Amino acid sequence: MDTPLSTIAVVGLGTMGTGIAEVLVRAGREVVGIDIDDGAARRAVAALEFSSARAVVRGRVTEKERRDALARFRTFSDPRAAADAELVVEVVPESYEVKERVFRELDAIVSPTAILATGTNALSVTRLAAGSRHPERVLGLHFFAPVPAMRLVEVVSSVLTAPPAVAAVTALARELGKEPVAVGDRPGFVADGLLFGYLNQAAAMYEAKYASREDIDAAMRLGCGLPMGPLALLDLIGVDTARTVLEAMYCASHDRLHTPAPVLGQLAGAGLTGRKAGRGFYTYEAAGGATVVPDALTPSPGAGAGPGTVTGRTVRSVGVAGSGTMASGIAEVFAKAGYEVVLAARGRAKADTARDRIAASLGRSVAKGRLTAVDRDAALAGIVPAGSPDAFAGVDLVVEAVAEDLAVKQRLFATLDRVCKSGAVLATTTSSLPVVACARATSRPQDVVGMHFFNPAPAMKLVEVVRTVLTTDEAHATVREVCLRAGKHPVDCGDRAGFIVNALLFPYLNNAVKMVQEHYATPDDIDAAMRLGGGYPMGPFELLDVVGLDVSLAIERVLHRAFRDPGLAPAPLLEHLVAAGCLGRKTGRGFREHARR
Repeated sequence: MDTPLSTIAVVGLGTMGTGIAEVLVRAGREVVGIDIDDGAARRAVAALEFSSARAVVRGRVTEKERRDALARFRTFSDPRAAADAELVVEVVPESYEVKERVFRELDAIVSPTAILATGTNALSVTRLAAGSRHPERVLGLHFFAPVPAMRLVEVVSSVLTAPPAVAAVTALARELGKEPVAVGDRPGFVADGLLFGYLNQAAAMYEAKYASREDIDAAMRLGCGLPMGPLALLDLIGVDTARTVLEAMYCASHDRLHTPAPVLGQLAGAGLTGRKAGRGFYTYEAAGGATVVPDALTPSPGAGAGPGTVTGRTVRSVGVAGSGTMASGIAEVFAKAGYEVVLAARGRAKADTARDRIAASLGRSVAKGRLTAVDRDAALAGIVPAGSPDAFAGVDLVVEAVAEDLAVKQRLFATLDRVCKSGAVLATTTSSLPVVACARATSRPQDVVGMHFFNPAPAMKLVEVVRTVLTTDEAHATVREVCLRAGKHPVDCGDRAGFIVNALLFPYLNNAVKMVQEHYATPDDIDAAMRLGGGYPMGPFELLDVVGLDVSLAIERVLHRAFRDPGLAPAPLLEHLVAAGCLGRKTGRGFREHARR
């Protein structure tokens, strides 16, 4: 196994195999492409010709380098062409029967010192290795699509894998410009192990008609900064592929969160497997295309405001209750949108401090060229600080952003019910408490809506608009219209724990903690896997330390109580860190050490 891995065979020339071949020839390796389908081989050659020509146009390679690279790629239909390969990477369909047949053939063809790598992301590497004559040379080499662009490679060892084989492919991955992460053999490994549970929950949320596909995807893109929403990503991966991975994960974990959502089986059974079929959760212009076209489920312009042509009430003035960071941010949003804003806190001094915070934020926007001085002055002039909710008597909408404590919020809503005029809409920014419990503290629950902003409110475009079973269409429409005027993207959801974003985000974070707790991977490797393999702006442990481990634990507990699913129980490691006072950046220590601010 102490070879330079200069000749590499790739078995299976679909999209993934072609991508692997491309990065290998670019790195100067001789690549033997093998596929029983001559058409697949021709498409692979054409794909490499196209991508290399584009690289020449963009000045990344010379024409000579392009020709040399193409000359290093040869295709065959007979696996015996792999005889001289020092490494073979198989990326055939996710089937034990198919992969085991390939490994048996390769055993009889390649040198005993050649490394055999499987590209599986769902099947057991150990089982494949056990069926080989030389199990010590079998490992997993999991690339991510599109291979030329994605930096992550998971190097998967079984209990049978020899360390020199791992070292050789790890070195190769680095030479290809990739970031190798060493992981053990379990379905999904790190990145997919976390990703597919999240995707499955999103599919179940859609199937339950809790939110539309567009709102689920928009919520996760805008609320978490993800490059793609979960349902669009399922279409890209392949609904059938996702179901296969989840089945394997469930067989290993017996966690109900990994039980494939029935809609995945229904779509796969109907041949609606996503982009490759031209239809999955969305409909595409053509099979294999990325352009989404309208279908029967596409919302019409203005949809979401309620049945028929319901329009909201006129809102000229907005009251914001609270003096913290979120209240200040929300007041700034409304003031910049031209609303008259009454900012009320517990005492005039706190309200003045919150207004000063807004002035500083607006000043930074002017310095960065995002806002003119005239607009800053107009926004500030529109904010009236007050020391009591009594100042809300004349406003059209009140948004509370006080402590995340139900008793505190209920007392405030009882006060708002007494103070506010008839017809005023009352909104709570809660992220974890039942909106209806706030509504029932008033004599007008039909006018109470959830309006969940994300922090920092001036920068984050998403607002989850939460209607209870008592909320009227008119009150709901009012909040949506206000969001749009303020430049926000409203998404509709019902009044249940976590709404959309937290219900999908926090189980994913909790599962990442369980991986560390089980000594499967380190926080650094998991963060790298999700940034590089999933395109996430932050890894789960970076995010946990930013959010606060105590906040995260509180949300996990709310989700667990609401849904009674054992898989949602907070990871003991998270509970232990919170008990020890390790809450993340705000205390200087969480999953990592941080400089105290």
